[in-house]
Amino acid sequence: MDAPDTRSLPENAYQPLAPGETYVPIVPATTQVEEATVRSVGWGLFLCIVFTVASAYSGLKVGQVMEASIPISILAIGLARTFRRRSTLLENVILTNIGGTSGGIVAGAIFTLPALYILHLDPHPVQTTFILLAGGCLGVLFLIPLRRYFVRETHGQFPYPEATAITEVLVTGEKGGSQAKLLLQATAIAGVYDFFVTTFQVWQETLDFQFLPFMRTLNDRARMVFRFDAISFILGLGYVMGLRSSMILCAGGFFSNFVLVPLIWMIGQHLPAGLAVYPATAPIAGMAAAAIFRNYVRFVGVGAIATAGIFGIIKSLRIVVGSFSIAAKAFRHGEDEGQERTDRDLPIMAILIGVVLSTVAAGVFFSTLEGSLLAALVGLVLTLVFSFFFASVAANAIATTARNPVSGMTMLTIIVSSVVLLRFGLSGTTGMFFVMAVAGMVCTALSVSGQTITDLKTGYWLGSTPAVQERVKFLGILASAVAAALTIVLLAKTFQFGESAPGDARVVLASPQASIMKALVQGFMSHQPVAYILFGAGAIVALVMEMLGVPALIFALGMYLPLELNTPALVGGFLSHWLSRRAERVGGEEGRTILERGVIIASGLMAGGALGGVFGAGLRLFPWYREDLVKTPFFDNAPVSQIVSLVLFLGLCAYMWYGSLKKQRT
Repeated sequence: MDAPDTRSLPENAYQPLAPGETYVPIVPATTQVEEATVRSVGWGLFLCIVFTVASAYSGLKVGQVMEASIPISILAIGLARTFRRRSTLLENVILTNIGGTSGGIVAGAIFTLPALYILHLDPHPVQTTFILLAGGCLGVLFLIPLRRYFVRETHGQFPYPEATAITEVLVTGEKGGSQAKLLLQATAIAGVYDFFVTTFQVWQETLDFQFLPFMRTLNDRARMVFRFDAISFILGLGYVMGLRSSMILCAGGFFSNFVLVPLIWMIGQHLPAGLAVYPATAPIAGMAAAAIFRNYVRFVGVGAIATAGIFGIIKSLRIVVGSFSIAAKAFRHGEDEGQERTDRDLPIMAILIGVVLSTVAAGVFFSTLEGSLLAALVGLVLTLVFSFFFASVAANAIATTARNPVSGMTMLTIIVSSVVLLRFGLSGTTGMFFVMAVAGMVCTALSVSGQTITDLKTGYWLGSTPAVQERVKFLGILASAVAAALTIVLLAKTFQFGESAPGDARVVLASPQASIMKALVQGFMSHQPVAYILFGAGAIVALVMEMLGVPALIFALGMYLPLELNTPALVGGFLSHWLSRRAERVGGEEGRTILERGVIIASGLMAGGALGGVFGAGLRLFPWYREDLVKTPFFDNAPVSQIVSLVLFLGLCAYMWYGSLKKQRT
């Protein structure tokens, strides 16, 4: 059948529902539309493999995983027009759903698997594939019971920045007209802007204002450094997040960088010369602000994120239990009993069978490693507990800030797993392999959970069938897991991961995240102490936020993320607030148009920023690439370069403001 006529999202798509009010998606539950077809599944798998291979290399080289879902949603719109029967809106959802899986699998892969090669443990390709496959399946299976809470029951309470961008791309591209032109215009501007600023030396991407005397004095005397990443992607992200969420996110960053870092510096500079305080290996007195944040404050953020995740699980328990009750009722009386098409998950028996099979397979895997049967059981329990626990953390983080705390939660997994497995007699290379296998599965589960909740929210807004989305997700996991594992195996034969080894002439891939994980597991398996006080301090911060009624996870994410990734979001949040106020004053259809155009432009900035990053990462695959291939004369002049960057960023803000008001002005 042909694609149905589409229209704008309903007015209540991004707003909390009034009592008795329901949300009706673009494709209503009573409408049957093509979803998982040979076309959508085939193209989805093809793009999933392509983006997996490219993302694995770029992630190991520069530490950045390509943003896959948004570019693939744009490709879906283009592919839809190449067939005699134009693809339906829900086919495009499935294509994006499968293709976007690459980002989650690759994140799990590059954070952990290269560490096995750096440690010279030389895993078999079957082992690396299984780690990714098991983690991905657990991530989806543990998230399904949370779908109703995060997607349906809390409608309008979470901004879902990435899902909003994907939804707007699919709807606007499907509809065409002036809004499609606006989306393409914003995408093109952001794509060119972010491509040049992140790929070449045109002007400085990150502003630190150290050319101003008073800012330099604050750094020298108190290690207080204000940093700002002037790119369009984060500006659009902050706009979709809104003012409140972006302010809480920035508040966490301010607390880490302007309270904790200066406090540690003030105390540490008076310690005896040459004395290093664990977990750092160098004296605090010689550290820059970034080093203090990396060696101490980031662990406080990890503790806060973990504790906030516990609060999130407690809050969602009622809905999770209700989801199981609905599923059990459907199982007893038939799948369609009391369930609309748009609220139908995979059958509960299928979920339980999937969890059991994944558990048994993981148990067999751990039993094949050197070590006792008890150690294998402990490793299995740790994997299941962390994967289930972090599914809620990932969903909450993605729903609010589009930032998944993968590295922090993986670090926590490594630390706890190392401490526990040491007590069961595992150490040395065997213990390291055990810990990294657990961390690999958990990290992949966490990444895939976050990516899946984005897909399910997109499908909810547009009218997809959740069960269909969940079913095809496993196809994407299988394709991406095999592609990522084989890519890493091939890269390991050609490159060195981490640092250059004496006598090895192979080119080095920095693998920054895996290098950190390797250092952690090596340290703990060598019986180094755990910095419990830092994790505990973060836990207390999260508790205080909950007592004050502040979303603890958003604040904790702000504490953990580098400050430069938080501050541009605040600018976007203010723009969203001011435009919303303007729309309220105008009212009527004109006011609604202002809000609609603002979201479209913000989505275009996110889409273009993601595309610019993909193209930039693609260039890095070629040996002739250098950052100074395009270099402006003023790039190395910090004052001029940063001022130019700031002026151009303000130009993006002006474009968003006047672009949103254009209808009113005419």
